[in-house]
Amino acid sequence: MTAPAASANDRVRLVVLFGGQSAEHDVSCVSARHVLAAADPAMYDIDAIGITRDGVWVRAEGALAALTAGTEALPDRLVATGPGIDPLPTLAAGDTSTTVVLPILHGPMGEDGTMQGLLELADVPYVGAGVLASALCMDKVACKHHLAAHGIPQGAYRWITVDQGTVRRPDGSIVPIDVEVDACVDELGLPLFVKPANMGSSVGVSRAATADAARHAIDVATSYDRQVIIEEAIVGREIEISVLGNEDPRASVAGEITPGADFYDYADKYEAGAELTIPADLSASELAEVQALAIAAYRSCKVEGLARVDFFYEDGSRGAGTRGWLVNEINTMPGFTPISMYPKMWQAAGLDYPSLLDELVQLALARHDRDRRHSRTDH
Repeated sequence: MTAPAASANDRVRLVVLFGGQSAEHDVSCVSARHVLAAADPAMYDIDAIGITRDGVWVRAEGALAALTAGTEALPDRLVATGPGIDPLPTLAAGDTSTTVVLPILHGPMGEDGTMQGLLELADVPYVGAGVLASALCMDKVACKHHLAAHGIPQGAYRWITVDQGTVRRPDGSIVPIDVEVDACVDELGLPLFVKPANMGSSVGVSRAATADAARHAIDVATSYDRQVIIEEAIVGREIEISVLGNEDPRASVAGEITPGADFYDYADKYEAGAELTIPADLSASELAEVQALAIAAYRSCKVEGLARVDFFYEDGSRGAGTRGWLVNEINTMPGFTPISMYPKMWQAAGLDYPSLLDELVQLALARHDRDRRHSRTDH
């Protein structure tokens, strides 16, 4: 099925995918609730499809019934319950209308290229980055390597794989965990940040102030992913930029995060523990520089649709380094909860939540139409 680009008068069947099999399941359920509430019923026929933690696909009839009664009837978060469905026929069932899928899925098995590959096979337009960009940006190690190859500034890091207690370095050598921790401390100093390489929302992330804490942090991280990244602790301002677009992306105003804990952890992100300043207090030249760098990082990783690019800013104001802007991460499906930075930064730039959703749908349609023009299969 090839979906044509929708005209202004077309109604779009908007399939909101939520839940999923990652540790970010709950975040997805909250994000999806607010997408349903923001979608204009005059423009969209909404279908809500949940994926349980066990990977079962269901039609979220409870959420759809609540939406019919009015957005105020929606629960605080959606629940992935309902009758089971067959994914591919359901996703592609747009014979009488244009279908666009919004995979509001965070983390592995949703934001990492796997779902994007399924949607490519279903040949339906979908919101967000494609297979390559999704996989690349989900894998923190691969993304850092890629950004470095494009000259994008970053902090220092090391990475290892851990499987049943065996620690393997990038060159394939096996070392005791204490040897690797000592090498990390020697190279990166203390404290350290230890993260699973393929996870978001600060799930599995630890700040380690001692070597013993670093060993424990590696154990925590490997419960989520066998690949672990260990990063230097950067003393700088935490600044984020929202990026929107395909071939010609644009950047939002900047937002600044002042963590309420030792770092911007899961509770800070989703339980309103952090202080968010939008727009961030930056000079015109500082804002232009970070916006340009955000777009450069976005382009270098071939991201389309949307992403949030997270930075540290070492400007010397906190008695530490003066390296300037350092990219921390690129998030290709950032949170869409009411306190999430991505929509809040666009709102501050004059693009409200419903209008942002509309633009994301149109970007998905435009990319799908463009890519179908380059899909010759004969030779």
